[in-house]
Amino acid sequence: MNDPRTWKRFKELFCEVPSLGLSLDISRMRFPDDHLSRLEPDMHRALEAMRQLEAGAIANPDEKRMVGHYWLRAPELAPSPDISREILDTHKAIKRFAAAVHAGRVKPERRQRFTKVLSIGIGGSALGPQFISDALGSSKDKMEVFFLDNTDPDGFDRVLSRIGRDLATTLTIVISKSGGTIETRNGMLEVMGAYKQAGLKHEKHFVAITGVGSGLYNEAINGRWLSLFPMWDWVGGRTSISSAVGLLPMALQGIDTRLFLDGCRACDEATRGQDIMSNPAALLALMWHHATGGKGSRDMVILPYKDRLQLFTKYLQQLVMESLGKEKDLSGRVVNQGITVYGNKGATDQHAYVQQLRDGLNNFFVTFINVLKERAGRSPGVERDITSGDYLNSFFLGTRDALSQNGRKSMTITVRQLDARTLGGLIALYERAVGLYASLVNINAYHQPGVEAGKKMAGAVIGLQRAVVEHLKRNAPRPFTLDELAAACGGEPETLFFVLEHLIAGKRHKIVRTRGTGSFDGRYSIGK
Repeated sequence: MNDPRTWKRFKELFCEVPSLGLSLDISRMRFPDDHLSRLEPDMHRALEAMRQLEAGAIANPDEKRMVGHYWLRAPELAPSPDISREILDTHKAIKRFAAAVHAGRVKPERRQRFTKVLSIGIGGSALGPQFISDALGSSKDKMEVFFLDNTDPDGFDRVLSRIGRDLATTLTIVISKSGGTIETRNGMLEVMGAYKQAGLKHEKHFVAITGVGSGLYNEAINGRWLSLFPMWDWVGGRTSISSAVGLLPMALQGIDTRLFLDGCRACDEATRGQDIMSNPAALLALMWHHATGGKGSRDMVILPYKDRLQLFTKYLQQLVMESLGKEKDLSGRVVNQGITVYGNKGATDQHAYVQQLRDGLNNFFVTFINVLKERAGRSPGVERDITSGDYLNSFFLGTRDALSQNGRKSMTITVRQLDARTLGGLIALYERAVGLYASLVNINAYHQPGVEAGKKMAGAVIGLQRAVVEHLKRNAPRPFTLDELAAACGGEPETLFFVLEHLIAGKRHKIVRTRGTGSFDGRYSIGK
């Protein structure tokens, strides 16, 4: 039986942004009547903090940096004429370079045109471009785009084998702000080797996106690469999609970067407003706060009902979890903040984990993303007056109702269609919601000490690997137990076990293990 209170609540809490073709429904988040009014003063403080950030305040005190990704789509808002000019000049340079590549004025070493793009990066230098490329790609693309986003040798082989002989017509983009990102450096070196093996000069095919003066910057200048585009220290990796990091691959693929930036800008304008009920980013942040108790007590499940949005969750995992996953708040107190993000797509999830969402552990809240337009052309009927898109829509609405009937929290974002402008708006919406939520819970969304800690520990493991190999070589052919190697090289036996097993599997340095009675009492040595 229909409940008129549900319809009344829906109308009262429905937020529509006509300039974006976007709406947000929070009526099924089951929050108390006083939640919005109680947190309104906190949200106004968060909006003021965001205003100061956009004006150039130091938002990352650890690194004494501004955070200015909002200026990338509104250069006139940048705090200095120099920054505005650099942004505009970069936009023009990207447009000119892409046009020259498409026209064959910038061409590969031995062919008349580039046909493919290989983008090498990791994290924010890969997730955003991958999402956009997959979401907007079509058979009409001007260039096919591939990505290397890890330091997995087998992953390198898989991508390079897909490119095959077309490596001769492949333009490679190397993306690293510092120029020292290990995963990106390794991908670059492996691809350089692939060009060399094919008898090609990599510098005739390479482009860099990096910070001025970085190691990669110097490599591109000294090696006379095809071109070089900037990454600024005031743009974080996970918010770099509207910089050259995202715009250059988009432009080469043939995606309209102007429309994408226009969508970002329109969303920025719509989410600066002080009226909370008409500000979708503020409402998102307030719903996250309600659902998680301001402490990350529930997971964020993203369910887009569109195949082209299947990588959106992967993109949001970094944006949300790297931004909000913090040990300490701005006062230095240990708070262990964060919101876990997962999801796939509808209706696939109805045959996967929606069963648990409806009947299992109630430790989540769902965001449905609904796209009204089914496809570019007309849809044929699969039944009388029913299309496959009608079924997709019915699965979305049915799942929404099924979860709601079982007391599960959800909200719905609806967009008219999926194009470059809409994607720009969606990304900008979540960028601002993350910043506002961080202010509500008093954390810094723009630094990532946990990521840096992992990198330092990885460096220590590489040092340990070098030490144990040198020790075995120096004392060959004498065998050693793990405990003996740990005492000699200074590492933990557990870590050494994994390092040595890795080297043996790869048939590296002729290391062999003589088995003992158990898995851990064998002896390691350099074989013949």
